[in-house]
Amino acid sequence: MFSGLARLNPFTTIEGRRLALLFAIVYFAQGMWFLPNQTITIVFKDAGYSAGRVADFFVVGGAPWLIKPLYGLLSDFFPIFGRRRVSYLFLSSSLAAAGGFLAAALGTSEYGTLLVLFTAMGLGLAFTDVLADAVMVENGRQHGLTGAFQSVQWASIYISSMLVGLIGGWLAQRRNLVVAFLVAACFPLITLLMTAAFVRERPARRDRAALVERLDAIRTALRARELWLVAGFIFFFTFSPSFGPGFLYYQTDRLRFSQEFIGVLNAVQSFGSVLGALTYGPLSRQWPLRRTINISIGFSAAWTLIYLLYRGPWSGAVIDFTYGWVYMVTTLALLDLAARACPTHVEGAFFALLMSVYNAGIQGSQWTGGHLYDFVGFEWLVLISTGATLLTYILVPFVHIERIEAAAVIAAAAHRAAPEPHRAHDHSVSAGPEEYESGARPESGP
Repeated sequence: MFSGLARLNPFTTIEGRRLALLFAIVYFAQGMWFLPNQTITIVFKDAGYSAGRVADFFVVGGAPWLIKPLYGLLSDFFPIFGRRRVSYLFLSSSLAAAGGFLAAALGTSEYGTLLVLFTAMGLGLAFTDVLADAVMVENGRQHGLTGAFQSVQWASIYISSMLVGLIGGWLAQRRNLVVAFLVAACFPLITLLMTAAFVRERPARRDRAALVERLDAIRTALRARELWLVAGFIFFFTFSPSFGPGFLYYQTDRLRFSQEFIGVLNAVQSFGSVLGALTYGPLSRQWPLRRTINISIGFSAAWTLIYLLYRGPWSGAVIDFTYGWVYMVTTLALLDLAARACPTHVEGAFFALLMSVYNAGIQGSQWTGGHLYDFVGFEWLVLISTGATLLTYILVPFVHIERIEAAAVIAAAAHRAAPEPHRAHDHSVSAGPEEYESGARPESGP
């Protein structure tokens, strides 16, 4: 039995395990950014803001996640102190920590002030996310581990989300924004420590040939029809109206749940997402990606519809847990498709672009769901969300998933076969003691 379980472990090399550890810790720190969210929502609800107005706050606060390619371009072409990655990582992590500590120090619940500081935290963490994703794509494609690495990343985010649910619910019950921001601000400092311990980077040097190669790759990729089809498919699926902040209003006003119990339900859903992430790792190496995506869309629609039965504590716990599992497998299938669709030499920049599309869909979904809740109520919102998810099936035939998978396999084989002098132009960042040339992320409910 144990030998069978060992064969399911995708990380069979020291390099793979080291990268998995790096992703686990960095993404755990990122997940703690969501700690103040429930407290912010209930504080604004107490102040008389509608669900739509709260949704506006989180859309603006999440705006830095929509321009992630810009961070990649900045670090590619404008190194600081001779470093393209490490210097920016220290600056961005410091910004995220400073925004949280300042919000805690001010102790204010004023909408505008909180929005500025919350956005500053998001800006710092979004920049950090670009580097981690670039390392994941560059190394994951070489070893056929994009799905496995993303499983580790998202499992770590949702392990931290379990703590966010439990601690955040306790803080929301007490309307304690100060402690929420104070705790959240500590975790970007962990990223600083991980950067110092794991990321090694040689001084950046001007390489005209590598720059020309990268610009040519960008121009070619921008003309690639399949890349834009993948982007459109990801946006259409994620833009399906979610419940947004309105779900907390429904749980509070209609079901009379306490904030602490809502936090427990968030943790239960996050636990389901952790299991979903752990499921996807071996699943990604056993099933064709098209089959996984098709099945995931069907389950996502079915389990969104089941939220019509969300009537009490036990039904809530079962539905949230199962939806967390389904949601995570679906999300990882979409991100695995994005990673495989990225063109060579500019993997980090284009994965950041596709992740910006993903984030735009998620934020647009929550904004739309928050405003729809104000106008149509919970039941109609569930039906609209279910129908929009099912419509995604229309787009599946237009995305040539098998062709994208085959191209990714060929690119990985070519990279492994390339001589070292050629690889020197591949501006990647390594995690670990070896030095290489440097260059070039929910709430409860759907």
